[in-house]
Amino acid sequence: MLATLKDVARLAGVSVKTVSNVVNGYSFVKPDNRARVEAALEATGYRPNLGARNLRRGRTGFIALVLPELSIPYFAELAGLVIAAAQEHEWNVLIEQTFGTLTGERLAMASLGPHLVDAAILSPEALHVDDFQLSIPAVMLGEHAVDVPLSRVGIDNVAASTFAVRHLISLGRKRIAAIGAHPQRSTAALRLEGYRAALAEAGLPFDSSLVVPALNYHRADGAAAMKALLDMRNPPDAVFCFNDLLAVGAMRTAAERFVRVPRDLAIVGFDNNDESAYSSPSLTSVAPDKAAIARAAVDLLRQRADSPDLAMDDVQTPFSLQVRESTVAR
Repeated sequence: MLATLKDVARLAGVSVKTVSNVVNGYSFVKPDNRARVEAALEATGYRPNLGARNLRRGRTGFIALVLPELSIPYFAELAGLVIAAAQEHEWNVLIEQTFGTLTGERLAMASLGPHLVDAAILSPEALHVDDFQLSIPAVMLGEHAVDVPLSRVGIDNVAASTFAVRHLISLGRKRIAAIGAHPQRSTAALRLEGYRAALAEAGLPFDSSLVVPALNYHRADGAAAMKALLDMRNPPDAVFCFNDLLAVGAMRTAAERFVRVPRDLAIVGFDNNDESAYSSPSLTSVAPDKAAIARAAVDLLRQRADSPDLAMDDVQTPFSLQVRESTVAR
């Protein structure tokens, strides 16, 4: 049988109300009473009934995390960090995977309501302004072209991409390609903008033939794009990839073609996934502070759930460039 508040109160020699105050974290409990209650909680193995507590508060105890694709390590890692941050607020996380399609994202949005979740963290890629009809508090991850009244959390993709390409230029690379252009992805447009800004800053010409699109951001897409670049009469001496999976695929093609990385071809990725440090060669990558993104998103969600009329926030989290063997040989 599970221990109840009454069991804990009987063992501690205090009232049920005192036990409830301790369990709920109230500070006005006398220190000696708190110590007895905490000892009784440990002895009985009491666990609070979060469902009943949330019902009393008019909450579900769940938030939604709507992501494009969990097979992409960035989103999988971010999901784990959001779950950890949400647990600190006594929230459980329901994850919706949309595959970045308009249909998938609209279906996910339609399922979000106060009967199921208290709030939502969204990472949309295809939604239109009119699709953001929500009856719960929400926070958006990343920078998106749609202008909607939601708080946002993410890095400055333009600045991060400019920084990455500057690194390649500092190594003396002159013919720098980009893999990952996509007409429907806001982040792709921003990373392309940063790529172009770095070239212009260095006085290097923009060559559209060096920009290769990617329908998806998987290893196979990076490998195929790299084949197209290496088939050019004048192939690039460096490549900026819009995520790490594209970069890993590009490095595979380079190895198959006996192109030496980084001597013949320097490669930079984006996201700094766990795989990046263990690829061969290890991958230089833009590293968003994913833990800071998760914490900021959940904290904003908590604030908006408690005070729905709060002004919108735009939180920019840090990034860095993790320089590894794909650009600087050890």
